[in-house]
Amino acid sequence: MGRPIDARGWEFEVEGDTPDTFIRIGNLLSWNENPGENEETADTTDFDSDGYYEQDVMQRGSTIELSGQYTATSGTRDPGQDYIDKVWAYKFGEESRGRMRYRHTTQTEWTVWECTVTPGERGGETNAKTSWAATFTRCGAPSTEAVTP
Repeated sequence: MGRPIDARGWEFEVEGDTPDTFIRIGNLLSWNENPGENEETADTTDFDSDGYYEQDVMQRGSTIELSGQYTATSGTRDPGQDYIDKVWAYKFGEESRGRMRYRHTTQTEWTVWECTVTPGERGGETNAKTSWAATFTRCGAPSTEAVTP
């Protein structure tokens, strides 16, 4: 029988401006994948459906939302957060697409997405740390690549 895996064992990286050079996104507190986001269906119900609804899936989509703590050590931002906030978030058109990849530390393959990123809200209260978030929206089918040391 298998054992549940720890949520903290997931790793997320974004590709920087140098192809095939990925930057780890640090100081995450939670993540959520929605594999049904942006799904579109076509109603195929007709008289022969005997009163039951029918459909075909016409489009699949997926998003991943990451949230964590806005991090800076001695004035230096977390490299992954910094790249998303200062570089990727300001790209438009074709350039707005980039690549991100993720995996659990027990897996030998990365799942790789071509995607866009939407920066999330930042904030906090008197006795809290500043929050950070980003949402990745997959464009096209995912791919995989082997984990290399």
